[in-house]
Amino acid sequence: MKTAACLTLSLILTACARDKSASAPKAAVTSNLIPTSLDSSALSADPGPAPSINSARAMQYVREVVAFGPRPIGSANHKKLEDYILSHLKGDTVEDDAFTADTPEGKFPVRNIMAKFPGTREGVIVVAGHYDTNYPLRNTGYVGANDGGSSTAILLSLANHLRGKKRDGYSVWLLWTDGEEAVKQWTATDSLYGTRHLAEKWRNDGTLKKIKAFLVVDMIGDADLNVDRDANSTPWLEDLVYQAATRLGYQSHFFGRTIGGVDDHAPFMHLGVPCADLIDFDYGYDNVFWHTPQDTLDKLSPKSLEIVGSVILETVRMLDKK
Repeated sequence: MKTAACLTLSLILTACARDKSASAPKAAVTSNLIPTSLDSSALSADPGPAPSINSARAMQYVREVVAFGPRPIGSANHKKLEDYILSHLKGDTVEDDAFTADTPEGKFPVRNIMAKFPGTREGVIVVAGHYDTNYPLRNTGYVGANDGGSSTAILLSLANHLRGKKRDGYSVWLLWTDGEEAVKQWTATDSLYGTRHLAEKWRNDGTLKKIKAFLVVDMIGDADLNVDRDANSTPWLEDLVYQAATRLGYQSHFFGRTIGGVDDHAPFMHLGVPCADLIDFDYGYDNVFWHTPQDTLDKLSPKSLEIVGSVILETVRMLDKK
């Protein structure tokens, strides 16, 4: 989950990040009545068939994920979810990035999971979303249906769409990130454990140079779907997401307002990777369900998962054509 932050990108990983604990305030919002200007020629050129994911299957994934209960790092339920994700990726090219994180509450195992779908073009598009749930709320019955569950499920659905198909474009790597949530209180060092580690690893081994776009999905199952435009993402990539939504007729669910926040894309933005964070940070009136035990299945909609999954696939298709 992301939190409000200063809009200066150079400060993303520093002290401008606000508290992202269970009682953290809502992200700062700036009105954005005209979300983005569109290039009409880009919208009309090579529209191609409309991509889509199986919304019923995506929702079933959420149900199965939530059935594990709370899934904070270091827990038995977290390990069960790791095994569940891997069981759905059998036959795919899967890698992980496992390490031990030092946190304010001690040392915890962290494991990023990647499924790689090769393409014919040089370069990689990463689609990422976290699968851990809030650690401070671990004993409250908090199951993170939207915050953690929806992102886990949509990545599994994207894997189903990509599996067994020859990609005439960039390689696509699906990334289930771990340790996104703060263990005690959101700070630059108590948050984003998985992506901070992976961004540094990829910078050191040269992988970072291959990444053409890094897309994050977070809290995208809300039945009242309104994906925010993120001021701390790459403007041209956010514009492309909106163009993809418009192609599919879903623009009314995107970019009605602009927020500035920190999410799993922040370590990659800091290193110059083009990023777009797709998040609906208005979960219930005044974000009332966020980081509470009320983050449950009944607040979610299969249609919302379908919309975001389809827009991600269309964005990938448009990136392939760039």
